Amino acid sequence: MSLTDRTVVVTGGTGGIGKEIARALAGLGARVIVTGRDPHRAATVVDELRVGTGNPAVDAVCADITRQRDLRALARAVTDRCGSLYALVNNAGVNPARRELTEDGVETAFAGNVLAPYLLTRLLLPALERTRRDGGGVARVVNTAGGVPRGRLDPDNLQAEKAFSGWVTDTQYNRSKLAMMAMTRTLAERVDAAGVAVVVAYPGHAHTEMNRSLPLGAYPRLLRPVVPLLKPLMPVLWGDAAAPARNAVRLVGATDAEARAAHAHYLGLRGRFAPWPAATDDPLVRERIWRMCERLTTATGPA
Repeated sequence: MSLTDRTVVVTGGTGGIGKEIARALAGLGARVIVTGRDPHRAATVVDELRVGTGNPAVDAVCADITRQRDLRALARAVTDRCGSLYALVNNAGVNPARRELTEDGVETAFAGNVLAPYLLTRLLLPALERTRRDGGGVARVVNTAGGVPRGRLDPDNLQAEKAFSGWVTDTQYNRSKLAMMAMTRTLAERVDAAGVAVVVAYPGHAHTEMNRSLPLGAYPRLLRPVVPLLKPLMPVLWGDAAAPARNAVRLVGATDAEARAAHAHYLGLRGRFAPWPAATDDPLVRERIWRMCERLTTATGPA
């Protein structure tokens, strides 16, 4: 597959799985824009990817995805630079140890894992739709899942208003990733699949910097006593980030026909379509999440 002259944005592309997604796409000839919070780190990664892939068309835009003003500035920068956009990979994730609010008054995990892909996609949708109009084929939005995609979604606890962490898999990170999947199902219903394919990809686990630095408070309560014993095994159990990057790379590099077939689907491990988690099946819950995203982002400007 060749992605020459195709522009792709990868959020969280300065480390972990996002960096490996960006590396693979740059190797296929794409013009890649990575995002990250640290300007020095972003510049270092850009140099590394340019040299390592032989592709000079790798750039960075710094943004904190939990801040809506940064997301709006990011969307403006991408639109100004590129005009049209072939693919948006919403890969960046946030896994805080406790309930904290962003400057927008939103719980941090919900802000980074749900609102960020919602708002950035809506802001960049005109650029994505322009790809089709300009004869560039079907654009793609790939939202990266994570954690353990099971459990339930309580519409009254989406921002950990009642509880932040449960006993087994019920953590705010897992809940927010499930909420992202529910939001994405609604998004897929609302866009024109002929022009933009919207997909969720589950990467699996990797021994990334985020996972290495997770404090105990980010783990389910039942696991916390054994986490210190498990951490030395994680590099072996989880491995590096190259394999988990493959699902997103596969979707970005898919043919138009394959992208249309993947629209509104969930790509599980080994690149196979999987059933959506049961927690995302209730249309009323999906509508509640969508309306919350609308309300929380409208306050800071139009989407």
